[in-house]
Amino acid sequence: MSAIRLSVVVPVKNEAGNVAALLAELERACAPLSPFEVIYVDDGSTDATPAILADQRRDRPWLRVLRHARSAGQSAAVRSGVAAARGPIIATLDGDGQNDPAYIPALFAALEEGGPRAGLAQGQRQGRKDGAFKMLQSRIANGVRGRILNDSTRDTGCGLKVFRRAVYLRLPYFDALHRFMPALVAREGYAVVHRDVVDRPRFSGTSNYGLFDRLWVGILDLAGVWWLIRRKRATPEVAEVEPC
Repeated sequence: MSAIRLSVVVPVKNEAGNVAALLAELERACAPLSPFEVIYVDDGSTDATPAILADQRRDRPWLRVLRHARSAGQSAAVRSGVAAARGPIIATLDGDGQNDPAYIPALFAALEEGGPRAGLAQGQRQGRKDGAFKMLQSRIANGVRGRILNDSTRDTGCGLKVFRRAVYLRLPYFDALHRFMPALVAREGYAVVHRDVVDRPRFSGTSNYGLFDRLWVGILDLAGVWWLIRRKRATPEVAEVEPC
């Protein structure tokens, strides 16, 4: 198999009704970026998701499936997928169909245009299709986060991201990491670029992962990230000394 150029990581939990349609879209969207792989991380689904993924793998050699024995959350699913990925560039998106894979090539191009010091291309949703209460939650959370962390990102909750695997693996891991990636990537000395993407309704089913639904946990996460940024020191440049 040729060297993988792009690994797409899709965390899912009980998304049986959305797997086939999203895979068809991913196949079309990622074709210009071949060779690519798609890694579905089944976060302990209790519906037909595992069976549908097994069926979809039969004629898709680029599809890989990982499974958590029990649900560990979206951040853990993304981390499992990135750890197993074979490509140097990672794309992530939610498994419910709200994130359109058609934007992956544009985010990939934005990352490449930024050069080796660009660590993350972050999608920012327009035309949000969440309910009014969730949108209000998200707007407040993004506003507070942006003011405290100064991460210059309007919408960190968007699942559409393209980033360098090596940069991600340098980030401190904790639950909800994916919601603070712009600030943490910048903490490592890498640039973050942004591209607007259009949100759409989920294909079917209901959401399994909330948007800062647990207020106090969100506040604790924000305080922890603020502390990490404050404690960061310059990363030394290291070179091995060759023998004389």
